[in-house]
Amino acid sequence: MLHESPAFLWDAREAATKAASVAEGHSENEYLGDWVLQAAVERQLEILGEALKNLRTVDAETAGRIPDVHAIIATRNILVHAYAQVDQRRVWEIHTDDLPHLIPVLAGLLAEADDTAARIGEHDPRNASPS
Repeated sequence: MLHESPAFLWDAREAATKAASVAEGHSENEYLGDWVLQAAVERQLEILGEALKNLRTVDAETAGRIPDVHAIIATRNILVHAYAQVDQRRVWEIHTDDLPHLIPVLAGLLAEADDTAARIGEHDPRNASPS
């Protein structure tokens, strides 16, 4: 994993978590009838897709470990550039079906990055205690 990757993973995980939590406790009908709720979820999905797009640019190998990364980025592109074509039922499905599986994957990749950073830090001579 490259040095820049954890920041994009963190942004992606935070956005996915926020998108999931903002609609939590609401029914599909409530979601479909509430433009403010829709806008909040859409904004977080935009951030999620942008973070993963940036990750894919700098670290395609790590991005490739995220299921449906290309579809997530494509969703972001639709939300940003083809907003008139947004299918709110599909956005609801992302909330209910996709985010619960995606968040643990992102958390696992972040944990992996933390473990790697900790191992590197242990061997960094700048971290050695003075004799």
